This record gives sequence, C-alpha cells and structure tokens, in this order.
Amino acid sequence: MAKTISIGQQDFEKLRVEDCFYVDKTSFIREWWDSKDVVTLITRPRRFGKTLNMSMLNCFFSNRYAGRGDLFEGLSIWEDEKYRELQGTYPVIFLSFAGIKYVNYETTRKEINALIVDQFDLYRDALNYSEMSSRDQQNYDAVSREMDDGTASKSLNMLCRLLERRYGKKVIVLLDEYDTPLQEAYIHGFWDELVSYTRALFNNTFKTNSHLERGLMTGITRVSKESIFSDLNNLKVITTTSNGYATAFGFTEAEVFAAMDERGLSEKDKKDKDLV
Repeated sequence: MAKTISIGQQDFEKLRVEDCFYVDKTSFIREWWDSKDVVTLITRPRRFGKTLNMSMLNCFFSNRYAGRGDLFEGLSIWEDEKYRELQGTYPVIFLSFAGIKYVNYETTRKEINALIVDQFDLYRDALNYSEMSSRDQQNYDAVSREMDDGTASKSLNMLCRLLERRYGKKVIVLLDEYDTPLQEAYIHGFWDELVSYTRALFNNTFKTNSHLERGLMTGITRVSKESIFSDLNNLKVITTTSNGYATAFGFTEAEVFAAMDERGLSEKDKKDKDLV
C-alpha cells in the first residue's frame, strides 16, 4: 500500500514517525559533512525542500535526538557505520527566519531576538544556569527580546561557547531562510538598518566563532557579498548553477519515476509517452 503524502510537511521527525511518503535525501548529510566546509550557504527556489533538509540535519546531528536512529533506519545514510556513530552527538542551534515578515525594523529585530531567546531557553536546564559564573549569568540574562544590537550580535557566539563547555564538542549552527527578513526590509524601506544588525550577528556567529563546528544557511537568493557577507570570507556558496548538492534539493528524474512506481502510475506514464 502506498504511503500517505503529507502535503507541506517540513518536520522530518514527524514525517518519519507517521511513516509518510519520503524521498530519501539523507545522502545530503554525507555530502555536506564530507565537504568539511566550515560555513555553507545554499540557495534554492521555494518548495525545493530546504526546510525539510534542515530539519533532517537537526534530527541527525543534534544530541537532543541522541538514540533516535529509528528516524533514519531504511535510509541510505544508515547503511554507513561511520555515520550511524555520528547520529545525535553534537549540540545544534537550529533557527528559521521563515516567519520573520514584518514591515518595520523594530518589530523585525525583536522577532529575530525572540528566536535567539528560544534557543537559550531550550538549553537552559542543560547548561546548569545556577552553576554558571556570575558574569555568564549576567550575559545570559541580558539576552531578551528587547536586547540591544550589540548584545544580540554576540548572543549566539556566547551560546556556542556555553554549549561547547557543557558537552565538550563544538556546535553546529543551522539557519533556514536567512534572507526572508532581508527581502521584507528591501520592500518596506529599512534595508540599511537590518543589514547592519544582520552583518554583526552573522560575523559573530559564523566567522569569529571559535566554538563553531559547522554552519549551514539556506535561502531563496544570495544577498550581495558587499552587504551582509563582507566579512564572511570563509563562506562556501552553493547556488542553483553549482555542481554541489545538485541532487539534494528538488527531485531527480529517477526519484520522480520511483515515486510514480510506488503510486502505481508507471503504466500511465508509459502510455502518455507513447502518445507523444
């Protein structure tokens, strides 16, 4: 019996737990990890599976999913013992800017800050807040929806430092749809303000961050290097015209025909071909 196709599902864990139809893209995990690039930016059009792939990476690497190999059983990555041993072994910070669609700078800044606060809250118990130094507690408490731009720019760097100290491993940072708020800023006239905020945040998170193991960003477009990426000379950019990760997003012809086979549509396809 063909599996249910869950339209719009972007949560890898839920997709697998509910045994929904899934085109195996776990080779992306291997390709990305083996590349050894410190920070990667991948741009693809909408509806190419960027968010689902980022959710997949989070489920695979995050120590919050330690022992969840069941999510990957039967998929290509699980055939490799080296990667089975990697599953669930890294602290991961996973943010998505997909919902940051506001018409002014102040609201946009506060909502990005709120996403950062969520990450701090996620790890608060694990980081043993009560056992932190008074200085770390002070800096931790300064992270809020209302925090100033200077505090915001250094916040994820600080969280990486605390996580590395807690787990003894550097941190993977995943940022999905990085350019969504920038598109809104361009349309609504607060581009310069948001670029200044974003440049400082990205520089401290992805460039001058000795606690970073790997970073991955996805988006629709590549914002000019002269704006937010001027300091990120460690950035590997993969666009739709690049050879890298060519099969990781969207569907290949072979994947389309395999999906049709599962749905029992192969014979119809052959008949349609005969009519052409």
